[in-house]
Amino acid sequence: MIRAGAHAPVLPLLAVVVLLALPLGPGGEGGAGPADAVSALVVLYCAVRVVRDRRRPLSPAVAVVLGLPVLGVAVAAMGAVSPGEGLVGLGRYLQVFVLVPAAVLLLLRGRGDFRLLAWSFVALAVWQGAVGVHQYATGTGASYQGRPVRAVGTFGAQDVMGMATVVSLGLVCAVGLALGAAPVRQRIVALACALALLPPLALSFSRGAWIATAVTVAAQLLLAGLRRALTAGAVVAAVSVVLVGGFGLGTAMLQERISSITRVADAPDQSVTDRYTMWAAATGMWREHPLTGVGLKGFPEHRDSHASLALSAGSDTEGAGAGFRKQPLLSPHNMYLLILAEQGLIGLLALAGSWLALLLCAVRALWRTRRARGPGLDCGLIACGLLVWQLTDFAYADIGGPSTVLTAMCFGLAAWWGLSAANVPAVPDRDQAGADARGLTEEAPAR
Repeated sequence: MIRAGAHAPVLPLLAVVVLLALPLGPGGEGGAGPADAVSALVVLYCAVRVVRDRRRPLSPAVAVVLGLPVLGVAVAAMGAVSPGEGLVGLGRYLQVFVLVPAAVLLLLRGRGDFRLLAWSFVALAVWQGAVGVHQYATGTGASYQGRPVRAVGTFGAQDVMGMATVVSLGLVCAVGLALGAAPVRQRIVALACALALLPPLALSFSRGAWIATAVTVAAQLLLAGLRRALTAGAVVAAVSVVLVGGFGLGTAMLQERISSITRVADAPDQSVTDRYTMWAAATGMWREHPLTGVGLKGFPEHRDSHASLALSAGSDTEGAGAGFRKQPLLSPHNMYLLILAEQGLIGLLALAGSWLALLLCAVRALWRTRRARGPGLDCGLIACGLLVWQLTDFAYADIGGPSTVLTAMCFGLAAWWGLSAANVPAVPDRDQAGADARGLTEEAPAR
C-alpha cells in the first residue's frame, strides 16, 4: 500500500503527470499547457527545499552534465530574431533539459519513488491509449487519409504526436517493470499493461514512435539478458500477430503505413517530402551560421529562404473535436537538425554531449547492477529505455506541445539513475534511502 507521507517529495511530480490526462480545449494550439505551469512550480518547490536545507544540492560532476546545455542555449538566445523570442526559447530549453531534470533528480529519494513515477507513466499511457482506441472504434479521432480514425487521446488533432509519445513512454516503463525483480504479480500486471498499449500505439499511425519504441524495447530486452530477450520477443511477436492478423486491427491502414517506412526514399508521401525539405533547409541554415546558428526560434523566420518549392503550405488537421485547419510547418521535425540550425555546432555539442554523458552513465550503472546482482534492475532498464527512446525519437521529432514536459521528466529519471543511484554499492533495496546516500551532496557523511 502506498503511503502519501512516505512519497511526499515526489507528489508534485505526480501532479504534472496527472494534468496530462486532462483534455485540452478543441482547436488548441498544442503549445505549453497546465502541466508546464505545474512543472515550473515543481522547480520552485525544489529550490525552496534546497535553500531550506542549506546544502549544496549537486556534486560538480552532476552540475556539469546537467548544466552543459546552458552554454549553447545562452549563445543562441543572444542571436535570436528578437529579445522576446530569445527569452521564450531560452526558458523552454532550460525547462526541458536543465531545470525539470534537476528537480526530478533532487526530489526522488529512492527506488520506491522512481517506481511510483514509472507506474504513473504507465497509468497515463493506459488512459490515453484507451481514449485513443475508443476514438478509432467510434470514428471520432483525428483525420487520417480522409477518415476520422487516428488515435490522438485527449491531445487533439493539433498535437497528433502527444498520445503516441505518452503511450510509447508508458510502454517502455511497463517493459522495464516487467523485466525487473519485483513480485510476480506486479510483473504480470506490468506485462499486461505493455501488451495493452500495443493497439493504441499502432492506431496512432506514428512511424517515428513505432521505430523509437521498437529500438528501445529491443535494447531493454538485450540489457536484461539474452534468455529474457528471446522469451519476451516471442510473446510480443505472438500478440502482434493475434492483434493485427487475428482481429484485423486496422489491417489495411496499418499495412500501408508500415510499408511506407520502407519506401521513404523511392516513393515518399507528401509528409515525408516536407520533412526532407525542412531537413535540407535546416542544413542550409547551419552552413551559413556554422558555430552559433540563426538563433533560438529562428527556424520559421529563415525557413522559406532555404526551403525548395517541394515544401507544402502546411499539414491538414481536423477531427477529434476540432475543425479543419492548415497547420504551418515551423520546425524540421528533427531535434538534432533543429539545434544545429538554431544553435550551431556549439549548441549541438553542448546538448548532445550532455545526453551522451547521461546515456553512458545510465548504461554503466545498469551494467554494475547486473554484475553485482543488486536491486534496482527495473529502474535501470526504465531509465536507459526512456533515454534511448528520446534520443531515437529526436531523429523524427522535436520538442513542442504539452507532452514535452514528459521528455523533461525522462531526462530527470535517467539523471537520477545514472548520476546518483550508480554511486551506491549494491545493498538491500531500501526504497526510502535519502538523497544524501546517492552522492547528491558533498556534505553527506560516509556510510
